[in-house]
Amino acid sequence: MSKKIKYTDEPILVGERVYNLLPPPSQLVKRQSTVKVTLDVTQSSLAAFKKWAKRERVPYQRMIRELLDTYARQHV
Repeated sequence: MSKKIKYTDEPILVGERVYNLLPPPSQLVKRQSTVKVTLDVTQSSLAAFKKWAKRERVPYQRMIRELLDTYARQHV
């Protein structure tokens, strides 16, 4: 059972304009230069990262890079 909409000729009230408080997308994620390296990891570690990355819907390489970056920041 749907209710019929009744339209009127009343004026539309316009509210106060809210300006965007967020920075532009280019400032949300700052790109850092990267360097390609070859790294040997165990099969079990790689399988775990791939599983976690699939669950979070991100590339597993990015997840490994974030782990390394976090470790490096904490231990410098």
